[in-house]
Amino acid sequence: MTHAVADRSTVMCIVGARPNFVKVAPVLRALHESGQFRPVLVHTGQHYDASMSEVFFRDLDIRDEPVNLGVGSGTHAVQTGAVMRALEALVAESPPAMMLTFGDVNSTLAAALVAAKGHISQAHVEAGLRSGDPTMPEEVNRVVTDRLADLLFTHSDEADENLLREGVDRARIHKVGNVMIDSLVRLRPRWQGASMAALGEMPARYGVVTLHRPSNVDEPGRLGRVLESLIEVAIDIPLIFPVHPRTKARLAGTSVPGVRLVEPMAYLAFLDLVEHAAVVLTDSGGIQEETTALGVPCITLRDSTERPVTVRLGTNRLAGEDLRALVPAVRTALSSARVVPTVPLWDGKAAERIVRVLERTLGHPLEPRLAG
Repeated sequence: MTHAVADRSTVMCIVGARPNFVKVAPVLRALHESGQFRPVLVHTGQHYDASMSEVFFRDLDIRDEPVNLGVGSGTHAVQTGAVMRALEALVAESPPAMMLTFGDVNSTLAAALVAAKGHISQAHVEAGLRSGDPTMPEEVNRVVTDRLADLLFTHSDEADENLLREGVDRARIHKVGNVMIDSLVRLRPRWQGASMAALGEMPARYGVVTLHRPSNVDEPGRLGRVLESLIEVAIDIPLIFPVHPRTKARLAGTSVPGVRLVEPMAYLAFLDLVEHAAVVLTDSGGIQEETTALGVPCITLRDSTERPVTVRLGTNRLAGEDLRALVPAVRTALSSARVVPTVPLWDGKAAERIVRVLERTLGHPLEPRLAG
């Protein structure tokens, strides 16, 4: 691929899905405040539903006009390939000095591959997460992206240890904290009352449910077992379930007694809902971290987690594949005192640390490791 000459001030931020938007917002703000960079926001269009995209940009106060690649949905291969084709054309015309990737979605992997093949320096925000489950598509995306990145921005000791165990040069690893918590810290005053405004009257005490991972929602038998468990939990506490578009299609016509199914929620309304919940049941990685920062008990409907720090701190428990631990875990959470742990570097300043590393790095020529 033939490139124009890269602008040494251009940092291209690649996002494609709802969790990425939460992570990129503070980084864009810090890049602008530095005064040394020209950030370019690229939205691949992996999440193209307005409830999963536009409303998040508004809530997060992202003012950068994104370049939208508009790739839409498809199989993992189709979606990854579509992002690669569109992004390759973009960077060939306007190559950045550095490409930032976020999280572990298909857009993350696609951007990492384009950067590596195009000899563009790249950094991975939220590097080093590992679930230990190679059947998760996200795990493949994490491992490959970390292998290709020149700079690895981590948020916990566990993430650093994972990378070092895999033979990553310590000089590439920068523990900066959690950019998702940057957004939470900044916007917490703005979300008070937002969930009631969105949903109307709610019970005084309730739990929140989110489900979207293929392992939980794609196979009808598995989804049926999950719903049966939720109905059992709802005997103890009513549940509010903002339904992801992926999950909504599989729940069509399904009755779930005790569980209120609602449309996907905007970022501020959802976090207000979570903050005031008695317990959260989820298969999301990011929500495990947000509940930890808020001190809300979380039960993860999976066998493993790429956020073991949340389990170590005691705010998160794994329900397991058979879900037998779910109801006892919920009852324990409902009867226990709420604790808000202190997590090193989860202080709202992770993006500032990332930009300081970029200032040092891009102040000197940086050759991509895989160039040649």
